[in-house]
Amino acid sequence: MNMIVAVDANWAIGNKNQLLVRIPADMKMFRAETTGKVVVLGRKTLETFPNAKPLPQRQNIILSTNVNYKVEGAKVVHNIDELLEELKNYTSEEVYIIGGATVYEAMLPYVDTVHVTKIDHEYEADAFFPNLDKDPDWEITAESEEQVYFDITYAFVKYERKK
Repeated sequence: MNMIVAVDANWAIGNKNQLLVRIPADMKMFRAETTGKVVVLGRKTLETFPNAKPLPQRQNIILSTNVNYKVEGAKVVHNIDELLEELKNYTSEEVYIIGGATVYEAMLPYVDTVHVTKIDHEYEADAFFPNLDKDPDWEITAESEEQVYFDITYAFVKYERKK
């Protein structure tokens, strides 16, 4: 199972339910990586999307504790056990956890690959991703050349769980 996330220098991922920054190449990579796949996200993350609609050309699975929560064009599950049961319907390689912080934290133990856009900047933030550089269970297996978008430098880094 995969995760995909953009983090700043402090592993921050968001502030006030918004992304820290929008980098076109990061958005393009996200689309290329997840189109035609299964994306798992929390309700709050869904509500940050345009018109709070599921992502097109993907199977969207929304995690919400609200048992009455319904989303047209998406499957809604209400807890991690229900989510894990639903994910048995898909191959692990096809599944991408896409946020937010609570969903990332809950699902990290089940994931073996994390695609991280590491942004070399510190933003004001209230949501964070676990720092994989400090976690001995994870190793970097691929890293892009440094990229630049205006004055922001970043790189695409692939982490894999050590066997």
